Amino acid sequence: MARPREFDVDTVLERAMQAFWAKGFKATSLDDLCAATGLSRSSLYAAFGGKRALLHQSLSRYEEQGIARITTALSRPVPIRQAVADFVGNLIERIVSGSGRTGCFIGNCAAELARQDRATADRVRRSLERIEAAFRDALVRAQSRGEIPKAADVDAIARFLVAGIQGLRLVGKAKPERATLENIAAVMLRCLEQ
Repeated sequence: MARPREFDVDTVLERAMQAFWAKGFKATSLDDLCAATGLSRSSLYAAFGGKRALLHQSLSRYEEQGIARITTALSRPVPIRQAVADFVGNLIERIVSGSGRTGCFIGNCAAELARQDRATADRVRRSLERIEAAFRDALVRAQSRGEIPKAADVDAIARFLVAGIQGLRLVGKAKPERATLENIAAVMLRCLEQ
């Protein structure tokens, strides 16, 4: 009979995610992961199947957290333009204050690995599609309330918002100036005007 796990999987995934996010996949060694999680190499492999599998599980955790934040932000009883503006405004605040300058974990993984690692590229693609779907669902609800024209392509708008947010986070890593980021956000929000 297998021994019960002596660690909390969510805590380990959170710590592994933070390690990968800080250094990137390639620069994060197994020793880094062991130090971050408090697990031995053998425990990491037994529980998660290795470094790449741990990365993918960390991406899944980040994706779930991101979708929960997006869904909560876009489900507020305010017009969709205001909900998106508030969501992006909070993101800008985190970038300007310093805590959001690490970029998006999904975007960072895409930039580092997507061209040479098909499994990670597929994982990143699925994450982006789910995030896009969260935006699309909110846009469809807004469209039914008359906040967006019936003829508007909510798929294209959702895709644009996800791309815009990814771009905002990338720019925020290199140029975390409020005026620049707010200018980008203002242009993004125009797609939600009547």
